[in-house]
Amino acid sequence: MMESPSYSSSSSEFGSIATADQNAVQSGRSGGGSEGATTLEQSRGWHDVFWLGVFVIHLIALGFLMGVLGLNRFKIENRLNIDKYSSRISENEAGLTETYWPLYAVAGGVGTVLGLSWLLLLGFQATHMMKFSVHILTTYLAVISVLCFWAEQFFWGVAFAIGAALQFLYVIAVIDRLPFTMLVLQKAVKMVWNLPEVMRVAHAFTLLVLLWMALWSFGAAGVVASSMDDGGRWWLLVALSVSLFWTGAVLCNTVHVIVSGMVFHVLFHGGREAASVPVNSLLKSIQYALTTSFGSICYGSLFTAAIRTLRWKIRGFRSKIGNNECLLCCVDFLFHLVETLVRFFNKYAYVQIAVYGKSFNHSARDAWELFQSTGVEALVAYDCSGAVLLMGTVFGGLITGTCSGVWAWIKWRDRALMIGSTSMLMGMVLVGLAMVVVESAVTSIYICYAEDPLLIQRWDAEFFNQMSETLHQRLQHRSARSREVLTHNRPSDRI
Repeated sequence: MMESPSYSSSSSEFGSIATADQNAVQSGRSGGGSEGATTLEQSRGWHDVFWLGVFVIHLIALGFLMGVLGLNRFKIENRLNIDKYSSRISENEAGLTETYWPLYAVAGGVGTVLGLSWLLLLGFQATHMMKFSVHILTTYLAVISVLCFWAEQFFWGVAFAIGAALQFLYVIAVIDRLPFTMLVLQKAVKMVWNLPEVMRVAHAFTLLVLLWMALWSFGAAGVVASSMDDGGRWWLLVALSVSLFWTGAVLCNTVHVIVSGMVFHVLFHGGREAASVPVNSLLKSIQYALTTSFGSICYGSLFTAAIRTLRWKIRGFRSKIGNNECLLCCVDFLFHLVETLVRFFNKYAYVQIAVYGKSFNHSARDAWELFQSTGVEALVAYDCSGAVLLMGTVFGGLITGTCSGVWAWIKWRDRALMIGSTSMLMGMVLVGLAMVVVESAVTSIYICYAEDPLLIQRWDAEFFNQMSETLHQRLQHRSARSREVLTHNRPSDRI
């Protein structure tokens, strides 16, 4: 059921229909690509500088705090004499930072190996790896739920059981979309696999993330080793986890912008080997991502991931509700609320940032309006590639958390959950850094298709016909549903 669809040669007919529907758009945007290429070479202004400042201050403050927390219990208990500030909530036996730090080292190592292996395997067996991501996550969540119940952690057992049930329901809801999703992911993997410089960027940022995690885990190990009660330690770990999540998201989205800029160049110029591809295109993308556009990346990283995940879940359940009007009304309210937020926070903004150097909100709004005006939004809504990649990221995080958590359970059962949950977050960041390379190619493909479909046709004519056919089918489906709703809501004639 999840095999890539076997499109026949007649798909060109559907492709020509969809292309004809977009002729007006193409004529209006035929110069859009050249405008984008010109913009890449122009000087850019700084955007969202406030959020850049907030992020940098946050890094300095949290770096100092984590250094103090870890050093306070490094080799000597209460080295900096800060336990007096938590004397009222101290009740556990204190430990040492170096006692727990190796467990986070295991998490960093496992997460790095999983991320790099995942990226490598995607190049050889993309379809099988994506199928594996979709099916294994539900099973693994259920297994962890059972282990939590066995360890008498009933709250977490219920939480993971609910997660497994929601994941299963979501897969069932979108099972008909997976063939097209696999097709898009295959093409995205093909694109990035032919760009070795993109892989080197991912490896360099993985090293950067590991350096930050070495400091972060030093502070987290100091918190776990502290003499505070469980409540105090959990609150500190939650604060550190929010910081790690934001930092990880910023670094992942920085890679997103760099890769998007490179992929746009390749698609615009007709292929990697085209003589017109600028020699310094990668360096330009890196320069813009780390300077003028970095504030926009910091801003978007705060909200984008949560909003898009909520949108996937609501879309999946909305399509399977049926005729329950009360439930449908509630879900529709949430759906329209999230759709409004998506206008201002969506992953396609990063492509606009990479190509045109706009602010985040401006980029997100322009990307969404571009999809709406061309009808490509129907295709984007049908695609589940982001959700599938997220499944792989979560699964990698669960594996990482399990490895560190089991080791901690064997030695210190009362602190296993703290170490396991924070290690899971470390694993998700590291695996997500590998996944974002593929996701960047996916978003760039959709932006280029909406800007000028001929860019995709010139790159891969068969893929262009398949996308056009699917878009034509989705537009027909939406039109049929609209007529059905109008017919259903039309008052009956009364005599």
